[in-house]
Amino acid sequence: MKELVEYIAKSLVQNPEEVEVLEEPDGKKTLIHLHVAKEDMGKVIGKQGRIAQAIRTLLKVSAAKEDRYSVLLIESDEIDQRY
Repeated sequence: MKELVEYIAKSLVQNPEEVEVLEEPDGKKTLIHLHVAKEDMGKVIGKQGRIAQAIRTLLKVSAAKEDRYSVLLIESDEIDQRY
Protein backbone atom coordinates (compact mmCIF):
# COMPACT_ATOMS: atom_id res chain seq x y z
CA MET A 1 0.00 0.00 0.00
CA LYS A 2 2.90 2.32 0.75
CA GLU A 3 4.21 1.96 -2.79
CA LEU A 4 0.79 2.76 -4.26
CA VAL A 5 0.45 6.01 -2.30
CA GLU A 6 4.03 7.00 -3.08
CA TYR A 7 3.56 6.40 -6.82
CA ILE A 8 0.32 8.41 -6.95
CA ALA A 9 1.69 11.30 -4.87
CA LYS A 10 4.92 11.59 -6.86
CA SER A 11 2.87 11.69 -10.06
CA LEU A 12 0.78 14.61 -8.78
CA VAL A 13 3.27 16.98 -7.12
CA GLN A 14 5.84 19.51 -8.36
CA ASN A 15 8.48 18.32 -5.86
CA PRO A 16 8.44 14.50 -6.03
CA GLU A 17 11.74 14.28 -4.14
CA GLU A 18 9.99 15.68 -1.04
CA VAL A 19 7.29 13.00 -0.99
CA GLU A 20 7.68 10.68 1.97
CA VAL A 21 5.35 7.83 2.87
CA LEU A 22 5.48 5.99 6.18
CA GLU A 23 3.42 2.90 6.90
CA GLU A 24 2.42 1.91 10.46
CA PRO A 25 0.74 -1.48 10.70
CA ASP A 26 -1.42 -1.93 13.79
CA GLY A 27 -3.33 -5.18 13.80
CA LYS A 28 -5.83 -5.07 10.95
CA LYS A 29 -5.42 -1.31 10.59
CA THR A 30 -2.62 0.40 8.69
CA LEU A 31 -1.85 4.09 9.17
CA ILE A 32 -0.25 5.65 6.12
CA HIS A 33 1.42 9.03 6.61
CA LEU A 34 1.89 10.98 3.37
CA HIS A 35 4.28 13.90 3.79
CA VAL A 36 4.50 16.45 0.95
CA ALA A 37 5.92 19.96 0.53
CA LYS A 38 3.65 22.80 1.65
CA GLU A 39 3.15 24.06 -1.89
CA ASP A 40 2.03 20.59 -3.04
CA MET A 41 -0.73 20.12 -0.47
CA GLY A 42 -3.42 21.41 -2.83
CA LYS A 43 -2.37 19.05 -5.59
CA VAL A 44 -2.60 16.02 -3.32
CA ILE A 45 -5.87 17.06 -1.67
CA GLY A 46 -7.63 18.45 -4.76
CA LYS A 47 -10.75 20.56 -5.00
CA GLN A 48 -13.06 19.74 -2.10
CA GLY A 49 -10.76 16.84 -1.18
CA ARG A 50 -11.63 14.80 -4.27
CA ILE A 51 -8.10 13.58 -5.04
CA ALA A 52 -7.47 12.65 -1.40
CA GLN A 53 -10.77 10.78 -1.37
CA ALA A 54 -9.85 8.95 -4.58
CA ILE A 55 -6.52 7.89 -3.06
CA ARG A 56 -8.35 6.66 0.04
CA THR A 57 -10.76 4.68 -2.15
CA LEU A 58 -7.85 2.95 -3.90
CA LEU A 59 -6.29 2.20 -0.51
CA LYS A 60 -9.56 0.78 0.74
CA VAL A 61 -9.73 -1.63 -2.20
CA SER A 62 -6.06 -2.58 -1.84
CA ALA A 63 -6.43 -3.16 1.91
CA ALA A 64 -9.64 -5.17 1.49
CA LYS A 65 -7.76 -7.69 -0.64
CA GLU A 66 -5.57 -8.36 2.41
CA ASP A 67 -8.53 -8.34 4.85
CA ARG A 68 -7.31 -5.07 6.39
CA TYR A 69 -8.27 -1.41 6.37
CA SER A 70 -6.14 1.70 6.04
CA VAL A 71 -6.16 5.32 7.15
CA LEU A 72 -4.42 7.99 5.06
CA LEU A 73 -2.99 11.02 6.85
CA ILE A 74 -1.73 13.85 4.62
CA GLU A 75 0.91 16.01 6.26
CA SER A 76 3.11 18.98 5.38
CA ASP A 77 5.99 20.83 7.06
CA GLU A 78 3.80 23.47 8.65
CA ILE A 79 0.38 21.88 8.45
CA ASP A 80 -0.45 18.51 9.99
CA GLN A 81 -4.08 17.85 9.21
CA ARG A 82 -6.27 14.96 8.25
CA TYR A 83 -8.09 15.36 4.96
